[in-house]
Amino acid sequence: MAPLSRPPRGMRESACNREYPRLVTSAEPAPAAAGEQVPAEQVDAEVSGIGLTYVIGRWIVAPLARMIYRPRIIGRKNFPRKGAVILASNHLSFIDSFVIPMAAPRPVRFLAKSSYFDGKGIKGWFSRHFFYAAGAFPVQRGAGQAALDALAQQRRLLESGWSTALYPEGTRSLDGRLYKGRTGVAFLALQTGAPVIPVGLVGTNEMMPVGAKFPRLRPRVTVSFGEPLDLSHHGSADSGRARRQATDEIMAAIHALSGQELANAYNEAPASNPVERLKQVLPHERR
Repeated sequence: MAPLSRPPRGMRESACNREYPRLVTSAEPAPAAAGEQVPAEQVDAEVSGIGLTYVIGRWIVAPLARMIYRPRIIGRKNFPRKGAVILASNHLSFIDSFVIPMAAPRPVRFLAKSSYFDGKGIKGWFSRHFFYAAGAFPVQRGAGQAALDALAQQRRLLESGWSTALYPEGTRSLDGRLYKGRTGVAFLALQTGAPVIPVGLVGTNEMMPVGAKFPRLRPRVTVSFGEPLDLSHHGSADSGRARRQATDEIMAAIHALSGQELANAYNEAPASNPVERLKQVLPHERR
């Protein structure tokens, strides 16, 4: 695997924004020459103009949101100012993926389900650009191959030197408890060597509970960035035991920041058929 690297010096932020979707969905490697830009005609037309959308979100919308909602931000000094880094956070609300980039001192990328980008008409246009402005890019959600493809996209993002946010629980906690972590985040960290910053979110489920269309002004949320974790001492990414132990270390750090009650179970959606129920009962690794 290629060593971690920063985005090419000659490529501006807007160019990186346009290029990234091709990098994470193509089987071909990124251009090798530093500063080399991919011709515009090779960039997927669906994401043309994403650079401006992201710049507006990062430098206008995010500061405005901080001024209005006044989140408590703790541990910003723990966030490396450059290089690949993985943010591993608890997940309480839909708004979490916007609160984290708003609070972070540098751009944070995250993957969002593709349906947010596929809408038609004015509503679809607004949804698509809203998520682009927050630093999100589309991914097919699901288990099996879809989950592996999502990890591959995150790996390519890290190999380009970006910071990326993931939720080890896999999905939102509807009861406020902290569920057991799935091993995908640890696998990514052990495979790439990127440090993991645990993130503890408090109050986002009250700020925007399930069913709410807009976030409330109260209560104020708290975003805590923990000290970076070097998980390499657990072993290789190929070892299931190493992945499990690294995941447990990540979840312990998140718990220390969030103070949530521990569920001691995986946060899994109800099985839709007998085969899915059997899969949940049998021992298997939760990526």
